[in-house]
Amino acid sequence: MKKSISAFLLLAAISQTANAQNAQQMRYWFDRPTSVRGAAVWYNGHPEKWNDANKPITAGDAVRNPDPEWESQSLPIGNGYIGANIMGSVEAERLTINEKSLWRGGPNTKKGASYYWNVNKQSAHVLKDIRKAFAENDWKKAAELTCKNFNSEVPYGSADETPSRFGSFTTAGELYVETGLNGIGMTGYRRELSLDSALAHVEFAKDGVTYRRDYFASFPANVIAVRFGASKTGKQNLVISYAPNPVSEGKMTANSNNELLWNALLDNNNMQYAVRIKAINKGGSISNDGGRLIVKNADEVLILLTADTDYKENFDPDFNDPKTYVGEDPVANTGKWMELASTKGYNQLLDEHYADYTQLFSRVSLQLNDASATKNDRPINQRLADYRRGKQDPYLEQLYYQFGRYLLIASSRPGNLPANLQGIWHNNVDGPWRVDYHNNINLQMNYWPACQTNLMECEQPLFNFIRGLIKPGEVTAKAYFGTRGWTTSVSGNPFGFTSPLDSEDMSWNFSPFAGPWLATHLWNHYDYTRDRKWLANEAYNIIKGAADFAADYLWHRPDGVYTAAPSTSPEHGPIDEGATFAHAVIREILLDAIDANKTLGRNAKERSSWEDALKHIAPYKTGRYGQLMEWSKDIDDPKDEHRHVNHLFGLHPGHTISPVTTPDLAKAARIVLEHRGDGATGWSMGWKLNQWARLHDGNHAYMLYGNLLKNGTLDNLWDTHAPFQIDGNFGGTAGVTEMLMQSHMGFVHLLPALPDAWNSGSVKGLRARGNFVVDIFWKDGKLEYAEIHSGSGGECKVRYGEQTKVLKTQKGKTYKVEF
Repeated sequence: MKKSISAFLLLAAISQTANAQNAQQMRYWFDRPTSVRGAAVWYNGHPEKWNDANKPITAGDAVRNPDPEWESQSLPIGNGYIGANIMGSVEAERLTINEKSLWRGGPNTKKGASYYWNVNKQSAHVLKDIRKAFAENDWKKAAELTCKNFNSEVPYGSADETPSRFGSFTTAGELYVETGLNGIGMTGYRRELSLDSALAHVEFAKDGVTYRRDYFASFPANVIAVRFGASKTGKQNLVISYAPNPVSEGKMTANSNNELLWNALLDNNNMQYAVRIKAINKGGSISNDGGRLIVKNADEVLILLTADTDYKENFDPDFNDPKTYVGEDPVANTGKWMELASTKGYNQLLDEHYADYTQLFSRVSLQLNDASATKNDRPINQRLADYRRGKQDPYLEQLYYQFGRYLLIASSRPGNLPANLQGIWHNNVDGPWRVDYHNNINLQMNYWPACQTNLMECEQPLFNFIRGLIKPGEVTAKAYFGTRGWTTSVSGNPFGFTSPLDSEDMSWNFSPFAGPWLATHLWNHYDYTRDRKWLANEAYNIIKGAADFAADYLWHRPDGVYTAAPSTSPEHGPIDEGATFAHAVIREILLDAIDANKTLGRNAKERSSWEDALKHIAPYKTGRYGQLMEWSKDIDDPKDEHRHVNHLFGLHPGHTISPVTTPDLAKAARIVLEHRGDGATGWSMGWKLNQWARLHDGNHAYMLYGNLLKNGTLDNLWDTHAPFQIDGNFGGTAGVTEMLMQSHMGFVHLLPALPDAWNSGSVKGLRARGNFVVDIFWKDGKLEYAEIHSGSGGECKVRYGEQTKVLKTQKGKTYKVEF
């Protein structure tokens, strides 16, 4: 008995020592437990009241989430497949559980495959009438034709049709562990998340006993592990139960190995999913009781949980097969995972998890001034409150930066779907914007930090998702626009959905350049990695298809200018005959495709239409206020503070506007940002942060970073739109990287937007285009030196201020650079 308790405390000490060896000690914590809930949020505490009035929130509803503590106080863990949120109450631990592919909707709904796929309008022939209306300056007619012909019949809201075709990401249920304790007389409470180890813990003292719980989500084992222990023997008296998703039907079974299995089907598409829970005790006893596990007088209890669905990715879906996205048996898969994890035990599972996670997370370190976790250490909600009052906190700033990298690792690993609007975490049957894949910036922003912060592997789910759009996206491109290639629309799901939705509000529902924008990520990935085999075998045809679509889409006006007619500036303003955003995206994908074609030595005829389009596309225009115009007409309002800054795409994330190469356009872009202001939703502040960094204005970029932390961040560091929406976390991390290093203009630019507030520091492990890994050290606001490791060899141009050096590098060698 004593031996097991000693092992428990020793392991905790080892974990803390390992963290101490990492100079950053990236962690945050709360000093108070959350309240106790007796039932999942979708019941509002009363399962018998499940009815229309209590059904989940609608798209974009920031008000009706009945569980605000989940949104702002929970600790998120995940392994890219399954995720959980830790609530950490004393009386009853509650974990919300997610499996990323658990989606309603798709072709296997009760109305069949044709009901799902046959939704594209045959509208390509209408384009000539729209363009004729533009030519005759009849913009009203052009808008009316667009609104009536370029939507579909598919509602966005899951409550608007039965069964919902588009569907929604949905909860995998909740795990409850009743402890038999209460909070009266409890002291020393701490609920902590360590970013260094992706390990969470809850600790408190009660009646002379110290209780501790540890949590992690293992990618190698595909399990969530939760360990309950105490400083004295026999103190674990637990009741372990599971609350399933209420819009599914299933069966709970228990076996003699102290294991529970929930095997169920979702209501509207019969997606099968399984959740398997096992308890392993040291001392005491465990029994099954009516689908619950009862632990009595144990010294320590390890709870393992795993989940799976029968969803399979499909890059060649059969439009006539309702089960084209149905794959393996989740019961068998979870059984194999659980059996293997059970034989390993907690220590081995933790070692494997730590080794797997840290080889990703530890690649990049950031040190700002002399910040550390041990200086003025206090709960995260207090740190944020002080920061909002103006107290400087460089540790909080570097913590938020690394939190973005943590979230990307936790929500996007190879072999599964990409991070969605909430990464992988969700606490309801439905949620804001269906918790979908939003393709008009949000999904793209999720992956802005992937390459630059050395997490290239985490981008693979995005590329697989894009591959799944190609075949249906070719149908959409031909039906609506009569083009070659492929595209997609504003909202996506795991079932290859590329059509627009049913709304005639084209300010948000018309987004034909979502596909080309997504495709730019593939060239970007090659540019960072220089993996020619990957470019040739996986990326090129996708890039080519997006470029073919973009080139074919353009209207060849009688005056010889090519414009994107019709087009929009997503979620803002009128239908246009040549919105700046559309032209910027087209430029970007055409440049990428031409570079890819030349890199691989492909036929020059293949790129002729791309080069012709680039030669004739309408140029950027400056308006009457000196601003970069958002539309083809000079109708910008300097008092407009809309959250979208789409017309600055060429500044960021594109590369066709820069203070170095196009200073006049950069000045015009700056005026746009000044007009739009420094506030907005969380993700919008994240985008503006990147744009100010691209303008090389470190102090203004720092202001946006501060605003993001002060006004766009919840207490658990999640980004808020409101509601919680994860893209702002990723945008913030990307923006800080852009402040410290840029490489999009053909050279490695050191400290291009260093703010006065970060007087000294270092960043190590950033990746630059050309496959260079860069460490940067600065003091008194000036560069000391940089070290550049060459991954592929070749020339490396390095810029600092107005000075440039050229390195002739060899693969595998490191070079010290001083100015």
